[in-house]
Amino acid sequence: MKPQVPENAAGALAGRHLVVTRPAAQAGPFCARLVAAGAKVTRFPVIEIQGPNDPGRLGAVLDALDDFDFAVFVSANAVQRVLPAALARGPWPARLQVAAIGARTARALQEHGRAADIVPESRFDSEALLQEPALQDLSGRKVVIFRGDGGREHLAETLRDRGADVTYAEAYRRAIPDLDPEPLEGPLKAGAIDAITVTSGESLRNLVAILEPRGREVLLRTPLVVGATRVAELAGELGFHGTITTADDPTDAAMFRAVVALLEG
Repeated sequence: MKPQVPENAAGALAGRHLVVTRPAAQAGPFCARLVAAGAKVTRFPVIEIQGPNDPGRLGAVLDALDDFDFAVFVSANAVQRVLPAALARGPWPARLQVAAIGARTARALQEHGRAADIVPESRFDSEALLQEPALQDLSGRKVVIFRGDGGREHLAETLRDRGADVTYAEAYRRAIPDLDPEPLEGPLKAGAIDAITVTSGESLRNLVAILEPRGREVLLRTPLVVGATRVAELAGELGFHGTITTADDPTDAAMFRAVVALLEG
């Protein structure tokens, strides 16, 4: 199905050159929406999603799902790595409530046949999830957090402060792909890139690392569209001094609106 594009978007994006840095497996729908609006798109996936460091550990957690009260998924990647493996073992435990950190994660759960029980209505981050009523008093409850390698500790620490017994399950790990920077470096130096879209702080750091040292200076003055306030703040810390537009959240729809808003201005 061809993506539907608002008329104003088609005008703003026609002939504009945009860079999409989402992981390769996640970039397709967003790129299709941009192309349908007339944009030229360069895919430059700055994160590669790989299997967990310890698949046996993840398997052991999945074998013990009946022991938990809440399963928290921090990303669509976690859903895609966990749900098929969990459901291959049998039905999802009836009492195990599922929490999604945001709309993209909730949509991935739905696509795998398991709707989220808990999902923030806005501000798709740990802070928003922690405001949900079901996660306030967790005395004696067991929580498993499915995430990638590393990441922030705020969610787990807060849940423990509320009485939960928290288990981490590494569902995947992120790596910097072996990318040739030249396909991006050339257009950047020629001033041919209208904006780069970046949805996470790690993606932004990887982008800078891949283009260093030759392409860093021109990169830092290129307009950015980012998926969260904290990514915009990081961009400032890293020295970006072009226009930085922050989307309402990192979903495809919100990022698309932010791109249109930037290019209409």
